[in-house]
Amino acid sequence: MPATPSSHRDVVVTGIGAVTPLGLSVADTWQGLLEGRSGIGPITLFDASELPVRIAGEVHDFDVNELLDLKRARRSARFSQLAIMAAREAASDARLDVAAEAERIGVVVNTAVAGVGETQANVEAWERTGLRDISPYYVPSTIANMPACEVAIDLGVHGPVSASALACASGNAALLEARRLILDGEADAVVAGGTDAGIAGVMFAGLARMGAMSRRNDEPERASRPFDADRDGFVFSEGAVLLVVESAEHAAAREAPAYGSVAGGALTADAFHISAPEPSGRQAARAISLALERTGTEPSEVDYICAHGTGTRANDTVETRAIHSALGSEAEAIPVSSPKSMLGHLIAAAGSLSAMVCLLAMRDGIVPPTINLERADPDCDLDYVPERARHVPVRTAVVNAFGFGGQNCVVVLRAPGRPGALNRA
Repeated sequence: MPATPSSHRDVVVTGIGAVTPLGLSVADTWQGLLEGRSGIGPITLFDASELPVRIAGEVHDFDVNELLDLKRARRSARFSQLAIMAAREAASDARLDVAAEAERIGVVVNTAVAGVGETQANVEAWERTGLRDISPYYVPSTIANMPACEVAIDLGVHGPVSASALACASGNAALLEARRLILDGEADAVVAGGTDAGIAGVMFAGLARMGAMSRRNDEPERASRPFDADRDGFVFSEGAVLLVVESAEHAAAREAPAYGSVAGGALTADAFHISAPEPSGRQAARAISLALERTGTEPSEVDYICAHGTGTRANDTVETRAIHSALGSEAEAIPVSSPKSMLGHLIAAAGSLSAMVCLLAMRDGIVPPTINLERADPDCDLDYVPERARHVPVRTAVVNAFGFGGQNCVVVLRAPGRPGALNRA
């Protein structure tokens, strides 16, 4: 029988998986964030000695041979491998009975830079020896939909599978797409989020030419400094964060506790520049305002904002303006922090990582800090939770994500408590 759209408007998160520069699990990543520990260090994935930027947020101790058999490991790219690991943790955390519900479980995994490292390696192989050393898996392993497809193959699910690219807003957009699939009746549960693994020479050379990245090579743990007056750019990182999103009705029927609900969100476009944010922050503010309006949320109800907070001069100033504009006088009292100060920028996984942060803050009543905020920038005048985690009750949270090309995506999350959402204490 074909599914019909659900009349139940609550869509909840029941599982989370994470592979980040702070650890290979949600627990390790969360502990590192609360401790204010940096995951930034010298690049080891390629020889960066001749580049002006030699630091990144790498995923350490990741052994693909422990994750996949040799054949699957050889045919898959690193950004898919990280997604598979995160998906397994998320599905296990949610206690999904995949075998029983395979046709009603979907996957939405977004990416931004896709298989850039594998592309560089194969171009170099072509230049050395021609056709002989080109991987037969090069093309299928590096296209942008592959992490979503690899996750579906690994879990054995047959619901809708999709991928889209919204640069650094991709992780947030995946959650909204998963919510739509559930509310439209196309799936009962969706594994959703973002993944990227673009730590490669050509990527760093290009970003270095842009002047977008921090060059604090001698003190990498202090390089990512969102909202600080002495910030000098963002730190490029890799990782995957995936969430199991399902209808509250479906979660309640299987007695699955929820971290919280994906209340809704909004997308807007700056339509201004391919990399720089529009200086007034008008469309970023509009995305926040629309997300609040569509979810019936008053500015006074917002308990926490997980900021995009990249550490670039323009982004942090514009985001601050946008928050002031959208939330008015309430903005000054809301804790705002940036996990990028510790993790660097996970690119497509940044938004889903921020969603994870908000959901765990709801569970534990504590928000992570913005580290390296040592000297206040007069243009960045919000409460950025400097240096130390803070105990704060969080019932409603806003996740900001802003991508190259002027793509703004904001998601509103709420703590458990609505019908069908069982508290995950």
